[in-house]
Amino acid sequence: MATDIMKSAPVGAIGKDAKSKGGREIGFAVGVIFVLTVLFVPIPPTLIDMGLALSVALSVLILMVALWIEKPLEFSAFPTVLLLATMLRLSLNIATTRVILSNGHEGVNAAGHVIGGFSQFVMGGDFFIGIVVFAILIIVNFMVITKGATRIAEVGARFTLDAIPGKQMAIDADLSAGLINDKEAQARRKELEEESSFFGAMDGASKFVRGDAIAGLIITAVNIFGGMVIGIMRYDMDPGSAADVFTKLSVGDGLVSQIPALIVSLAAGLLVSKGGTRGAAQLAVFGQLGHYPRALSVSAGLMLVLALLPGLPFMPFTALAGVLAFIGWAIPRRRQEEEQKAAAVLADEQKKVVDSEKNSVKESLKIVEIELVLGKQMAAQLMMQRDELAHRVQKMRRRFASRYGFVVPEIKLSDDLAVGSKSYEIKIHGTTVATQELRLGEMLVVLGEMPAPEVPHDITREPAFGMRAAWISESFATEVRRQGHEPIDTLTIILTHMSEMLRNNLAQLLSYKDMRALLDRLEPEYKRLIEEIIPTHMSYSGLQAVLKLLLAERVSVRNLNLILEAIAEIAPHVRRSEQIVEHVRMRMSQQICGDLLHNGKLSVLRLGNQWDLAFHQALKRDAKGDVVEFDIDPRIVEQFATEATKVIREKMDTGEVFVLVAAPDARPYVRMMIERIFVNLPVLSHVEIARGVEIKPIGSIS
Repeated sequence: MATDIMKSAPVGAIGKDAKSKGGREIGFAVGVIFVLTVLFVPIPPTLIDMGLALSVALSVLILMVALWIEKPLEFSAFPTVLLLATMLRLSLNIATTRVILSNGHEGVNAAGHVIGGFSQFVMGGDFFIGIVVFAILIIVNFMVITKGATRIAEVGARFTLDAIPGKQMAIDADLSAGLINDKEAQARRKELEEESSFFGAMDGASKFVRGDAIAGLIITAVNIFGGMVIGIMRYDMDPGSAADVFTKLSVGDGLVSQIPALIVSLAAGLLVSKGGTRGAAQLAVFGQLGHYPRALSVSAGLMLVLALLPGLPFMPFTALAGVLAFIGWAIPRRRQEEEQKAAAVLADEQKKVVDSEKNSVKESLKIVEIELVLGKQMAAQLMMQRDELAHRVQKMRRRFASRYGFVVPEIKLSDDLAVGSKSYEIKIHGTTVATQELRLGEMLVVLGEMPAPEVPHDITREPAFGMRAAWISESFATEVRRQGHEPIDTLTIILTHMSEMLRNNLAQLLSYKDMRALLDRLEPEYKRLIEEIIPTHMSYSGLQAVLKLLLAERVSVRNLNLILEAIAEIAPHVRRSEQIVEHVRMRMSQQICGDLLHNGKLSVLRLGNQWDLAFHQALKRDAKGDVVEFDIDPRIVEQFATEATKVIREKMDTGEVFVLVAAPDARPYVRMMIERIFVNLPVLSHVEIARGVEIKPIGSIS
């Protein structure tokens, strides 16, 4: 393996990288040794100037890095850099002390031009001003910045170490739950270790800054008093001249050392005070200060009040008030523009995702639950009524929800060239359940047993209920209304047909997800009742089957509490969904009859005695008396269908709203035969007619 690697990589490149890496390591080690050598070996003022300039440049570089990093861990080498910078300043302090005490009698430039320049520029040639400035710098660095940074580092290290067990458990929990993989877990653990090590090191590194400030103060005092003693006793200088020269040199040296120390202390404070804030320091500070425009506006008002107070300067406070007011006005508009741009970008991305999904193969496998497909001319006409169509569809879905107890799916509107140009199709789960061709520009009049209107018309059957109707031109609508008829427009015809098709397919529209949503909205007591029923006596799929059987006969499931109570009564004793449904229907008789009343009465069409006896004899029972089979001669079924169709059609043509009543045992089988001829005709048993309901007999099938 090693041979392969050596073959694949050029020998010269490997040697070059190794040499450059080794050269950097040796150079760094030589630099550290040189800093230590300065502690013992005298160096000329020229090198001292270079070292002091390097100290200032290094401190500024450290501050800039601390300002621009995103998070503290990005500068995890700060404790090491701080130690080296502190050691460089102390070694330069010792070198300058040696030069000041040796050559201080030569003048202010005896220790180099950097110290001389600071003594002239900062102190203005007055050593007393230099002492005051130096003392203030020491106090600011030692008492304010260093002390605060040290405290923050101590607390941060303690809290970080205390939080390590909880963070490790969180990583393990995410890994066990599958939210992250092994590599991500290892990366997070490594980051956690680096964080604990960093804050622990910062706690100790803050002591370097504090010690550096104390050492600078002591060294400056030693330089002043030691230089004065040496100047008076060795170089025969008078006390005033010795004090002036050596004080200027010592304070200049202290300033050159304390200014970089102050800068590094500020960098340390910025680093440890950053905490959990991400982003560069200026972004975090200005972003949070400018996040509240009202605060800026109040501040501007306060500045304006101060500007108007007698005795205070007008211009500074007025300028600040104007700047704050402008920022407070500009920030909300800039933020609004950024939000609009972000929303536009997000919308474009979502549109691209939707378009890619539409064009994907997987999208073609998805089946729309309810779809209305229009022909070319039909789509062109209805597109002009799109808002009204959407409004009426929404009303229809709300009506279905309140009537049947669950929300039917969204209805998708589309067009297809394969459909007749004047036709439409209604699809449920991708299957066409109804197709109808309409006459555009004409209206439909439902006649029933009424005579046709006295205008040009064509007799037809309306699509929803199959009742006798007539097509008329829209120009005759007013005349037809005068004759007592109500013409129906194209949109109403389609929505009425759609509504009836949805009623006929309610059982298919109740999905498992819809059922679970209904159960989740129940009160806690009924949720406990479900826990008693499921899975001891039945499954969730079995419960869905019961609800589907009810909806198949247009029985509303809005009273889900009563349904669950009825299931809890019968489920321990029977297993078949059909038997459970019959018991539930009996318990819901009041609701069923209430939904079927017309003008306060229940119109009933009975089975004749002959058919009651025929169906009773077709029921085969087991030893317990339960029905196990319905065995009837097909010729009897055909005869029943013929006679029932004749009687029921006559009643329907008169506009009568009624129900068909059969014996309790035979009711499901009668319903099974009737639904193939008249889908929307309710079939009840005698026990499902609630007490107190006024019955209106309208005939029998005999």
